[in-house]
Amino acid sequence: MAYQALYRVWRSQRFEDIVGQKAVTQTLKNAIMQHKTSHAYLFTGPRGTGKTSAAKIFAKAINCPNSVDGEPCNECDICKEITEGRLNDVIEIDAASNNGVEEIRDIRDKAKYAPTQAEYKVYIVDEVHMLSTGAFNALLKTLEEPPKNVIFILATTEPHKIPLTIISRTQRFDFKRIGTQDIVDHLAHILIESSLKYEEQALYTIARAAEGGMRDALSILDQALSFSEDEVTLADALQVTGSLTFEMMDRYISSCIAGNVEQGLETLEAILNSGTEASRFLEDILLYCRDLLMYQQAPKLLEGKTGTITETFKELAQQTEPERIYQLIQTLSDTQNEIRFTNHATIYLEVGTVKLAQGNRSIQTVQASAAAGAVDSEAVAELRGQVQKLQLEIEELKKNGVSATQETAKAPARQPAANRNSFKVPTERVYQVLREATREHLEKVKDVWEDLLQMLSVSQRAILKATEPVAGSPTSMVLAFDYEIFCGRAASDSEIQLAIQNNLSRLINYTPEIVCITRESWPSIRKTFIEQNKGQAASSEADVSELDATDAVQMPEDEQESESSNGQEVIDQAMNMFGAEIVEVVND
Repeated sequence: MAYQALYRVWRSQRFEDIVGQKAVTQTLKNAIMQHKTSHAYLFTGPRGTGKTSAAKIFAKAINCPNSVDGEPCNECDICKEITEGRLNDVIEIDAASNNGVEEIRDIRDKAKYAPTQAEYKVYIVDEVHMLSTGAFNALLKTLEEPPKNVIFILATTEPHKIPLTIISRTQRFDFKRIGTQDIVDHLAHILIESSLKYEEQALYTIARAAEGGMRDALSILDQALSFSEDEVTLADALQVTGSLTFEMMDRYISSCIAGNVEQGLETLEAILNSGTEASRFLEDILLYCRDLLMYQQAPKLLEGKTGTITETFKELAQQTEPERIYQLIQTLSDTQNEIRFTNHATIYLEVGTVKLAQGNRSIQTVQASAAAGAVDSEAVAELRGQVQKLQLEIEELKKNGVSATQETAKAPARQPAANRNSFKVPTERVYQVLREATREHLEKVKDVWEDLLQMLSVSQRAILKATEPVAGSPTSMVLAFDYEIFCGRAASDSEIQLAIQNNLSRLINYTPEIVCITRESWPSIRKTFIEQNKGQAASSEADVSELDATDAVQMPEDEQESESSNGQEVIDQAMNMFGAEIVEVVND
């Protein structure tokens, strides 16, 4: 007899023989035993998971006269004929090559006739998603109201391509990917029954390469047996599947974790030159990193896979932080997505290797940035606490009827030592700006101030958050700070001033010199400047134009309100004293 492939010789003949689909097989067996079978079934799932085998076993079990517990006997004539594909009442159809309306109409017409030998006529339609739209429409009525003793079993790997009108008329069973351990156990059973020697780790390599498909696993095992002359070894399995040896993976990951870019690239080149495909390389390395993480967190899960736990593997698992392994897995996953859409996979693998090897530097940079941020946060929190404390003290003084100026005059010695070295306001520079100040420059800056803050770094934005432009000339600008400490820092920090100039130049083509003052000093500076300008204007008509500059200087709202309210109080008092008929109000 001609040689048959393993997946044909070891095709499941009973529900119990189907590996990894206990939920599906138990449900079908119960339905047969309880005589509650449906007229149409839909079997979905990845390739090689037992869909077609389950359909043929179901056809045998429902027609077998000697069925026990929902299982066929496989000894009667009907079971043998179905197994050999000779029974006319069980029809297997490949929808990939019979996908037209005419073929489905032919099935619909023949389904009307009663079965000739078996109790049920069973139609097994494989790859049903390949049917055309017209063919699906022709099948709808038959599925909804099929003739008596007719069962349809539809099998597909792509259920999303099947119309919902078809799915709703069937009982759907989803076949899942078979677990690695289940595949290994089944392969070991086959080799023991065949009196063949094997290495257990070789079976794990084959099972992983099969990606959850038993048929693929049996095909790979068939290749390994042919290659290794009736003994399955790990080296032969690695050669047949194109997988990496554990020594190669140890060396590659060790190089990446150690940050040795050159050695990592050399190892990658050696792996690719050995014939390993890029996709297979990434899958194996991803599984290796996953095993590292699993060995760290749950070592018992890997105890049975002794071949994967080398001494280098154990050292890496002990010395590598979990965060570093997460980073390796993320980078490998990103590289895996990138090579799917390129013809130059080697380039992406080399770039990915460099990223993996430089990962330690990135982690150190992030940690340093976090530490610096923590220090800045602590400093800001301390400053806020001091400001709140000062505000509480001022409130207490106000409640007691003592003003800040009175307290300072009475007890100058109690002034904190820090204030002796406080920020010195550059009054002359402010006066110079005010002499040339215009409302146009100030308004332009104020219009873009919020946009300017968003263009700065986080630390610079924090310093300038409680800041406001109060005067602007063609060459300079005055900024008023709520907090003296931030004012002093900005005045001495050339980077902040340069950042303000550069961004203002981009926004409004304006590059002024920055003059920093505290907000509490601004009203007195402005008032003094206005008084000086008024005196000069009275003595010289040539300087009258300088008075216009004071209109471009921002006055605090509370000062404006206080001036207007004080003037009104004087008018009211004069009217009360002399009478409204005598008092005449003249606006200056």
